[in-house]
Amino acid sequence: MNILITGGAGFIGAALAHRLLDDGHRVQAIDDLNDYYDVALKQARLQRLSARHDFTFHKLNIADRAAVEAIFRNKQFDCVVNLAAQAGVRHSLENPAAYIDANLVGFGNILEGCRHNGSENGGGVKHLVYASSSSVYGANRRLPFAECDPVDHPLSLYAATKKANELMAHTYAHLYRLPCTGLRFFTVYGPWGRPDMAFFRFTERMLAGRPIPVYNHGNSIRDFTYIDDVVEGVARVLARPPQPDSDAAAASDAPCRVYNLGNGRQIRLMDAIHALENALGVTARCEMLPMQAGDVAATEADVGEISRDFGFRPATDLAVGLAAFARWYRHYYDC
Repeated sequence: MNILITGGAGFIGAALAHRLLDDGHRVQAIDDLNDYYDVALKQARLQRLSARHDFTFHKLNIADRAAVEAIFRNKQFDCVVNLAAQAGVRHSLENPAAYIDANLVGFGNILEGCRHNGSENGGGVKHLVYASSSSVYGANRRLPFAECDPVDHPLSLYAATKKANELMAHTYAHLYRLPCTGLRFFTVYGPWGRPDMAFFRFTERMLAGRPIPVYNHGNSIRDFTYIDDVVEGVARVLARPPQPDSDAAAASDAPCRVYNLGNGRQIRLMDAIHALENALGVTARCEMLPMQAGDVAATEADVGEISRDFGFRPATDLAVGLAAFARWYRHYYDC
């Protein structure tokens, strides 16, 4: 297939591109290479991909409607994976406009591109897979989070935009029969990860002998999901577009689904820090801080639905994943 990945220079996007190329697909990637975090890391990911056959990169901002229209007009895609977004809960408190532009306007442009791509000659996008987030569960207190739980109380603008993406995708699936699948990612980590994520920031500070900021006094609970498990989940979902629900009792007959993609385990933040200490061979100096605005106290994914529908359940142990991350970090930064 000819597959478009938006956010192709990002953490998940680049890892997914390698997997799809290994599977024999052609991959077109777009990314605006913004400076939300180290651009050199994004370029290094692209450099590894540039040596691969059947990979093409386009520098493009998905909020640019004309540019998005042009790439969909000039290329005919079988499937699209939308991973381009302004990420980060805390950054949304400081720069909300970036989330409106990328996550709402940009996603709308991608939906329109999918709707019209190749339709004049009987082609068209057969499946749109897009990144949602565990943050949509917001103020929910019952664990584990299940897809049937209400998601009406987001605690950050980032979470609100991801909930909006799910609603927008359902509308296009209903009106235009565009098969759409949203994946609620739970705290993804691993080699080539994002510098704004906790393990990356902790590692940088720990190796420099600096204290690490530990919010909620280390009592937060997270469902940490290793990058290889996320990529496997996306690849399996991508290969099987959702079908209209023929169940008369179903709330909607649109070809649209949403799945949790997490490890399905609760891990206390301090336990995760101890696992990182073991992986690095360094003891952390912890600066205990209160909960930050927009954060949630706990996350845990109920992965029963993705396991049932795709025969897949993420299973990488945190200690194994952190050991791989620590090896990559020391090699990449030569430390």
